[in-house]
Amino acid sequence: MTLIRTIFAAFFLFLAALPLQMASAQDDDTALRQAIAGLGAEKGYSKLREAIAVVVETGDPRGARVLNALSEGDVYRHQDQDEVFIVAGRGKELTLLDPVTGEKVGTAAKGALKKVRVNNSVRRTVDEAVGALTLAAKDPHVRISAARTLIENPDPDSIEIIDEALQDEDDSAVIAVLEQARAAAILFSDQPDEERIAALDKVREIGGQEALSLLVRARSATQGELRDATDRAIASVRRNLQYWSVGQNVWYGISLGSVLLLAAIGLAITFGVMGVINMAHGEMVMLGAYTTFMVQEVMRTSFPGLLDWSLLIALPLAFLVAGAVGFVLERSVIRFLYGRPLETLLATWGVSLILQQAVRTIFGPTNREVSNPSFMSGAFRLGELSITWNRLWIVVFALVVFAVLLYAINRTSLGLRMRAVTQNRRMAAAMGIRTPWVDALTFALGSGIAGIAGMALSQIDNVSPNLGQGYIIDSFMVVVFGGVGNLWGTLIAALSLGVANKFLEPFAGAVLAKIFVLVFIILFIQKRPRGLFALKGRAVEA
Repeated sequence: MTLIRTIFAAFFLFLAALPLQMASAQDDDTALRQAIAGLGAEKGYSKLREAIAVVVETGDPRGARVLNALSEGDVYRHQDQDEVFIVAGRGKELTLLDPVTGEKVGTAAKGALKKVRVNNSVRRTVDEAVGALTLAAKDPHVRISAARTLIENPDPDSIEIIDEALQDEDDSAVIAVLEQARAAAILFSDQPDEERIAALDKVREIGGQEALSLLVRARSATQGELRDATDRAIASVRRNLQYWSVGQNVWYGISLGSVLLLAAIGLAITFGVMGVINMAHGEMVMLGAYTTFMVQEVMRTSFPGLLDWSLLIALPLAFLVAGAVGFVLERSVIRFLYGRPLETLLATWGVSLILQQAVRTIFGPTNREVSNPSFMSGAFRLGELSITWNRLWIVVFALVVFAVLLYAINRTSLGLRMRAVTQNRRMAAAMGIRTPWVDALTFALGSGIAGIAGMALSQIDNVSPNLGQGYIIDSFMVVVFGGVGNLWGTLIAALSLGVANKFLEPFAGAVLAKIFVLVFIILFIQKRPRGLFALKGRAVEA
């Protein structure tokens, strides 16, 4: 019985408290609506900024909706009803939205409405105000975003608001950003130097260009000990940025190296293993890129829901198309030219021109659009590093292709026969291996890998008939530098040349950096003619 009485008592207490809660909510609505009504007063921009401050004083996050609309120029005052609305739509009849709830409340003729005009100064005030209001949002990500807005626009007047937010905050991530926002506001305030010097450490923790910009701006209004402390903080942030800049260049170099690896790894087979100087290798890359374009066109017109899967569908098709063309090229031209490198070079160069012109005739000379799937779009930050998803996936893809090719050559029957034929053709033929077919399949394998390289490169480069020309010289440099016929050498050479290029570019420019790399390789080959990882044994002597 005691338990039942307790439950009933709790239920009646809840019923008794419910009207109070509803009344409190109505009071909040009334206060916010009265504050929003002040936005419609026609008293100039300074009065408008004061009205925005009144909205902020309510502390109601719902006020951010109307302020954002104000910044976008979507807030109007109804001249007959003397009320403020958010307006949606175009034309003579506009839709009216409640500024607190955002719900549709009716329509009005455009002539009955007067737009609340804003300028850039008011927009800056709105940005700061929205940041202050959304500090009370339920979603911690929104609160962090609001605190970051306050960091970007430090205002001494926001210190009190931040202190109130800190008192109510229990999320450690939000607290950390709020403390940084408070320190930034203190730095620009007229508080004693001791507090501003103490705030410098927190501002320095923000890191990156954002912290450097804040410190440089604050320095102009400092003197004495505060200025010295600010200078030390600026120097510390700059040193930190230099370290991250080195890391960024290394990442860019790895990214470029993975692209070079993709372009060169097929050539490492046709040139490195078979010894065929294939000037049409770049066109195999181009065919893979155009195959990807065709797959995306079919997906876009017939199966738009599968567009994100287009690369997975294009992967085997790019390999088969380029591999088939390579197979035909070997059977029809190259097999008659083994042992004659100059004639092979000229013949494959002619084939490359034919392929370019054929693609130009079919698809036109202009660039074709190949879109990124959703998982390859956008970027993320790692510390001060900016990493795009498409580059990251291409690095992963290049390493996977390398691993699969290494396994295929060293662990499969085709790989064993291929190595046997390329190392000692007569002995392989004596053992019953059909050397002409192994030659054709090996060349098709190298061409097919060039095709899937083209599929990957279509995500970061323009798809045009000239796509392959941009990679053919780099591919030969990678294979020669790494050591002809050595896949590990190709990997190390691609990454080394990629990183070297990215460290030279800031000083010498992109073109001169490539020339420096080319000169370095020429000098290196004079010293080590067989490259970084030279093959050893009787095969080389033969």
